[in-house]
Amino acid sequence: MVRWRSGWTACGWLIVTVAGCSRGTVAEGPLENTEQAVAQLGHPPEEGPRAGPRARVEEDGLLIGEYRLSSRPVIDGDTIRVEGIEGSVRLLSLDTEERIHGKGNRVAIEKDFEGYLERKRSRGSRPPKAGTPMGETAAEFAEAFFGDAEVVRLERDDPKEIRGHFGRLLAYAFVEKDGRWTSYNVECVRAGMSPYFTKYGYSHRFHNQLSHAEAEAREAKRGIWNPAAQSYRDYEERRAWWNGRADFIRAFEHEANRRDDHIQLSHFDAPEQLEARLGRVVTVLSTVEDIEHFKGLVRVSLALQRDRPFPIIFFDKKLFQKTGLARFEGEPILVRGRVERYEKGAYSTLQIVVTDPRQVVLPDLPSPN
Repeated sequence: MVRWRSGWTACGWLIVTVAGCSRGTVAEGPLENTEQAVAQLGHPPEEGPRAGPRARVEEDGLLIGEYRLSSRPVIDGDTIRVEGIEGSVRLLSLDTEERIHGKGNRVAIEKDFEGYLERKRSRGSRPPKAGTPMGETAAEFAEAFFGDAEVVRLERDDPKEIRGHFGRLLAYAFVEKDGRWTSYNVECVRAGMSPYFTKYGYSHRFHNQLSHAEAEAREAKRGIWNPAAQSYRDYEERRAWWNGRADFIRAFEHEANRRDDHIQLSHFDAPEQLEARLGRVVTVLSTVEDIEHFKGLVRVSLALQRDRPFPIIFFDKKLFQKTGLARFEGEPILVRGRVERYEKGAYSTLQIVVTDPRQVVLPDLPSPN
């Protein structure tokens, strides 16, 4: 069930409950093993015309390409480097724990791991990222998985989701094993190196495979799910937070599939979509990057493209407070309003001005522990 803190029924926007994934091909029923999962995705036919799931991957703009791995390809369990791609590749639906950096952290972990985690957690209200022995194990798993691969096949989850906020390419990674393309992303979850990471939305293409892989790892107490492992202790809290965000995003995607006035700002064509709707009312989805208070207004910056946020303007500070937005920095929100152009000297930007608190919808997320 998706619950909303606000709504625009007066504007004709309907609140919906969404079951299942919003788009893409999702397998039905449990997958018994890796081979079945990979076979269901399909692989290039040995002969005959281009057809089947792999052909659709290419036709739908989901295939990035096949690349040789860099000489030192593994950054950590969820990030790799390949030749021919600038920067690193962030592997979708994964969030492995961090590698341990710095002698001080290593000493603290060896001395008192639980105390080390408590100190890391005390620095923020939400579960933090931190280097752990499990993060080192996840990197070793990645090195073993990619170790004998000649090439890696990279694919997108959505043809419009190309790079993340930090400029990294977003991808699923496959390598050939026993004559089939095997998904690293799924096998990493199955091995218990990562939970199924849903903070930025459910997988459109492999939701069932990832869900079943996580359930299998938890049942077998592999990796992070082993109580004896030196890993995060708060995965239930993390998963509740991530899934709350994912439910919010999925409900928006469901609406966006049937309306042309909904714009997801993480899509590569979002700036063009906004320009095309100048002067029109739209609903945008994005993450709150920054909140700035000036003498006469509050400017909320939503993530649009790297170093190019989308401003949401409040000329009434009491109105801003009424929305509850102050507590949602770093979280996804919806804003509905008219796209306007603001210009001052050489500076020009598109923006939305909020005049009614109902223009802002916040996700119903669990409170931090």
